[in-house]
Amino acid sequence: MHLDFKNYFVEPIAEHDAWKLCNFIVANSERLKRYFPITLEHNLNPDLSRYFVGRKIKQFNAKEEFLFKLKEKKDRTIIGLVYIKELHWDKKQAELAYCIGYQFEGLGMATETVKALSKYAFETLELKTLQIIVHKKNPGSIKVAEKCGFTWKGTLLKEHTPPGEEALDMELYELYA
Repeated sequence: MHLDFKNYFVEPIAEHDAWKLCNFIVANSERLKRYFPITLEHNLNPDLSRYFVGRKIKQFNAKEEFLFKLKEKKDRTIIGLVYIKELHWDKKQAELAYCIGYQFEGLGMATETVKALSKYAFETLELKTLQIIVHKKNPGSIKVAEKCGFTWKGTLLKEHTPPGEEALDMELYELYA
């Protein structure tokens, strides 16, 4: 699967992405440590990234979790990630989680990608419900959810525990096929 946009494209993570994924994660570690701590921990050096990418490819092929990278067309660096995760095939439901590099924040790339991958999830994966779970102090992520047609459903109490912090209440947004 390949999604082509003006200055970037979106594809499933691939073996040759490990080094560039490590670079993306390390450059954005401060942004990722609170909401993507496991991804951060598993990509702190190229060897860890290689194992991480291998696992994600296996999960993709087994339809357990889908990890997509956003890559800049010009120099082909990874500029963002989108997961389709927490798949519940029986309920035809999954969660979308996304992050964008600090240099690309506010340019609409995350919104454009989430819209396209939502369509992919509904049409190709035949899911019926997509969820986005965000913290109320993450306005950029909330804006992406709302611009993509997701509606607020409620607050999930103590849903996410960042490293070294107390559990956080998170906001649940949903979109239906």
